Amino acid sequence: MKKGWEIKKLGDVCVFKSGTTIDSKLEKEEGEIIYAKVGDMNLDGNEDYINRSSRYVDSIMINKNQLIPIGSIIFPKRGGAIATNKKRRIAHPTIVDLNTMALVPNKNINKDYLYFWFQQIDLSDLSNGTSIPQINNYSFDNVYISYPHSLNEQQRIVSILNEAFAAIEQAKANAARNLQNARELFESYLEGVFENGNWEEKKLQDVAKVFERGKSRHRPRNWEGLYGGQIPFIQTGDVRNANKYITNYTQTYNEVGLAQSKLWKKGTICITIAANIAETAILNFDACIPDSIIGFYVNDNKADLNFAYYLLQYFKAELQKLGKGSAQDNINLGTFENRYFPFPPLKEQQTIVRQLDALRDEMQKLESVYQKKIDYLEELKKSLLQKAFSGAL
Repeated sequence: MKKGWEIKKLGDVCVFKSGTTIDSKLEKEEGEIIYAKVGDMNLDGNEDYINRSSRYVDSIMINKNQLIPIGSIIFPKRGGAIATNKKRRIAHPTIVDLNTMALVPNKNINKDYLYFWFQQIDLSDLSNGTSIPQINNYSFDNVYISYPHSLNEQQRIVSILNEAFAAIEQAKANAARNLQNARELFESYLEGVFENGNWEEKKLQDVAKVFERGKSRHRPRNWEGLYGGQIPFIQTGDVRNANKYITNYTQTYNEVGLAQSKLWKKGTICITIAANIAETAILNFDACIPDSIIGFYVNDNKADLNFAYYLLQYFKAELQKLGKGSAQDNINLGTFENRYFPFPPLKEQQTIVRQLDALRDEMQKLESVYQKKIDYLEELKKSLLQKAFSGAL
């Protein structure tokens, strides 16, 4: 260890403080003191410091011991939220709920030094690994922090990290903006294709060999006897997460599952009609789909598969609007019964597809470049933190 530095248990330089429950009758939409729950870490403006909340309380209504001291760091301590690895700083009078825990630095440790050091810690590694993950005081028994004795040296390290991280975040923002510009360029071209065409209007059913909802007849649908075989079972999330082609899946049917469903061919366009509505992607293998997805198998004598996919991408926002208004957004087969879409002659469709595919390929190359840059910047942050807390800065 570098001279002037030491390693101590985390509990030697800070106090662990758990949240509390506030009577809901005391909660207000505005007030003197923030009452933060884990979900409030996701609010705009709370990316670093907790600056606002969906709930507040007045100081006269609480015990002052419930307050989390300014300069503390809070994080989720219970349930799936632990895996999000979120850490936030306290800069205003704040109370947190029982699912939240705080690190309160003592006089020997700079609050910002502690915050940067804590970024290295994966909260999932601290949880107890039970069905409902938990973090408590004992979770930190074997967690050690290295730091210089001098508060001035701690502040020097913090200043370097603040400057470096600000530059990294700006570079990430620039890369993300360039990535978004590449996507918008493709969307603009797609819009130009479908807004400038003067083509025959047809229903999707008119150009389909098959156009119907998937099948999942067994009730309850989550009966474990349907699953665990070799047959891919595509769900709405798999469609949403696909990049044009569905190449991955998270669930499989066995033969019992297949018997109460239907196997769709590779090349089927999947259209989600519940949960994530109007998302589309093309099956890259034979698979089963549930009744929350429409299977659209194109008649290749009447339409080009890829043209139909791009067409649905363009009309996605319009279809989503049609699904608004119920308790849960959804569309159905009836949505398409009287809905017409523009289809040029087949050869023109194929020409358009070649142009769109070429532009999409270029866009994906740009996405790859920008994503690699963002990933590199994240690794650079990790490297800086490692150097900072080993005394190498």
